Amino acid sequence: MLSHERVWAAIDALAERHSLSVSGLAKRAGLDSTAFNKSKRSSADGRPRWPSTESLAKIMQATGATLDEFVALVGRGMVDARDALPVQRSTVPLLGFAQAGAGGFFDDAGFPAGQGWELVDIPAGAREGAYALGVQGDSMLPLYRDGDVLIVEPGASVRRGDRVVVKTVAGEVMAKVLARQTTRLIELRSLNPDHEDRTLAVGEIEWIARIVWASQ
Repeated sequence: MLSHERVWAAIDALAERHSLSVSGLAKRAGLDSTAFNKSKRSSADGRPRWPSTESLAKIMQATGATLDEFVALVGRGMVDARDALPVQRSTVPLLGFAQAGAGGFFDDAGFPAGQGWELVDIPAGAREGAYALGVQGDSMLPLYRDGDVLIVEPGASVRRGDRVVVKTVAGEVMAKVLARQTTRLIELRSLNPDHEDRTLAVGEIEWIARIVWASQ
């Protein structure tokens, strides 16, 4: 039976499966960090508040869970759900931003290639071709700090508002927010207000890949 308690329990279980708090799950899905807090699960007058279908779709996309898997979590309840979907860990290649700009580590589509990659464990199932970039310096503050690891997924569709990693033909690698994309230009908004926004011609970009997860 579908119930308010079981839906929220399924969200809790999905977060736990990926070694995340509910706040971490919300942030990973691009939602407000308080979206799944206990205080948000009922209204001021005590009536049950349900998560939106958009929020559910975003957390499933962010974690790689299928609709069937999420329904299984709802159906089994919190205790059984922990056994239904065991914690997964994946290993992906890791490279620093400075190394990424040096060339030889990616193919033309932005997928990892060549030699020199380290491997890093992440507490989630990574899609084939995903890799990790280690943040260096303060250019991505306040969102990403030195030492954070960004999981990047080449080939994933990108849209306005997505956090992306872009490599230019000249070899520059940067993490930005996709502000606007046309057939001729791509506008990028800086994560750090001390760094300028960028507008690049499509021909200047070697590849663009979406950031799907960050260790913070």
